[in-house]
Formats: sequence, structure tokens, C-alpha cells
Amino acid sequence: MAKLSDLIEAFIKQLISDTDGTVEIQRNELANQFNCVPSQINYVIDTRFTTERGYYVESRRGGGGYISIRRVSIEHKGKNYLMHIINSMGDNISQHSALVFINNFIDYNVVSERDGLLLKAATSDKALSLVPVEDRGNIRASILKNMLVSLLV
Repeated sequence: MAKLSDLIEAFIKQLISDTDGTVEIQRNELANQFNCVPSQINYVIDTRFTTERGYYVESRRGGGGYISIRRVSIEHKGKNYLMHIINSMGDNISQHSALVFINNFIDYNVVSERDGLLLKAATSDKALSLVPVEDRGNIRASILKNMLVSLLV
């Protein structure tokens, strides 16, 4: 038996694929449809529709709390997708988050398997072992962004 979160995720993904890659949902209506509390919908959106997974989420207040979810375009050899990631990454990233990003790049054929391995090696804690632990996230984000920008050139 699938968990409720999995069912909600699958439903939203189906809505996205049935449209042009963007869907607007009303949290309360979706909660009623799945017979759950609106916070369950928030949980699914916050954990399953992240930038790391290739989604852009925008909440709109008023009118019942609409949420817009857009699948980031990976056209033009992934340039739009990579630019979206670079712009939304922030100045600090954990090794785990970097791995999720890189694995998605490989899965979407935005980078080759070989380039993905290089990105993973350059952003690993092992490569940053001489950097104080509290500074690794900042250095990792800088390295990853710079390497991704070089792939866009």
C-alpha cells in the first residue's frame, strides 16, 4: 500500500505532465480531495518538489492559497536547467545536496557520467578536507557553481 505522501506526489506529477509543465493547485482543495490536512500537502511540496529535483515552487497568498509548481526546462542541452540551479543554489551547500544535484544532472543527461564524477570529486568532503568544516559548504557551493558555469560556455 502506497503512503499518502507518495499518492499526493504522483497525483501532482501527473497534473504537471498533463499540462505544459506548470500546474497551479489550491492547497485546501487538494487536501480535501485526499482527505488530509493542508500541512500534509505542504510537506509533500516542500520535500518532493524541490529545486534539487528540478522544480520551481511559488506560493501565492489569498484566494485559498494557490501554489504554482513548474518543472524546470532542461532544453538546450540543459542550459536553462543549469542556470536555474546556479541562480537558486545559494552560497552554502552540503555534500549530500551537491550529490543530489549532480545525480539529477546525470539522470537528465545535462552532464555526462564522466563530468558528473568530476563534479562529485571536486565537491566531496575528501577534496575539502583541509578546509575547516564550517567553511566547506560555502567553498563547495562556489566550486560547484563555477564548474557548472564552465559547462555552459
